[in-house]
Amino acid sequence: MRLVALVLLLANLAVWFAPGLIPPVTYEASAGGVLPRVASLKVSDSSEQAPLPSTECVRVGWFDSREDASAFAERVGEHFRIEERERELPPLNWVMIPPQPREVALSQFRDLFSRGVESYVVTEGEYRNAISLGLFESRAAAESVLEEKKQQNLNVVLVNFPRNRIGYALVFDVEPARETEVVQAVEAESHSNFDFVEIYACEGVASPEKNP
Repeated sequence: MRLVALVLLLANLAVWFAPGLIPPVTYEASAGGVLPRVASLKVSDSSEQAPLPSTECVRVGWFDSREDASAFAERVGEHFRIEERERELPPLNWVMIPPQPREVALSQFRDLFSRGVESYVVTEGEYRNAISLGLFESRAAAESVLEEKKQQNLNVVLVNFPRNRIGYALVFDVEPARETEVVQAVEAESHSNFDFVEIYACEGVASPEKNP
């Protein structure tokens, strides 16, 4: 009987103290006070995101001023923006008497003027105190003047005159598959008189100058 009583006593003690030995199970609430839903735990797949609409650009040029570019775009009737760029143009052909001491250059200039020769004294830059006898786009024309002045016993040379100027290009932002349509409209309006007409994928499109 004593053995049975001991076994019962040990069983009661196990039932009484066992819950305190088992660590409690805890749940951490979300910031909103509820457990997150399964849908909110789904990892997003970038391939499922809606693609951004693509845009093509048609660039044409050159224009001498912003006003000319804007007036042309108005006639075409498409969204546009204007780009300003420095253009390097082909050099001119410069016929001149090389630089010399200023007093000598001024004296020779007065002599040329009295003989009716069009000229001027260069006052600055690399060719300061040279005497200019003409700038020509055509090299053949410049060489003709060069030979003429040599026959007049003038010490003349032919040099290149570098030149740059600001040019303006129009950029039309158009939907894909409309590039040909816009190019045809541009060429019809300009009679194909541009230095270039090009199509490319737009990157970082800025706000248009005007919305017709």
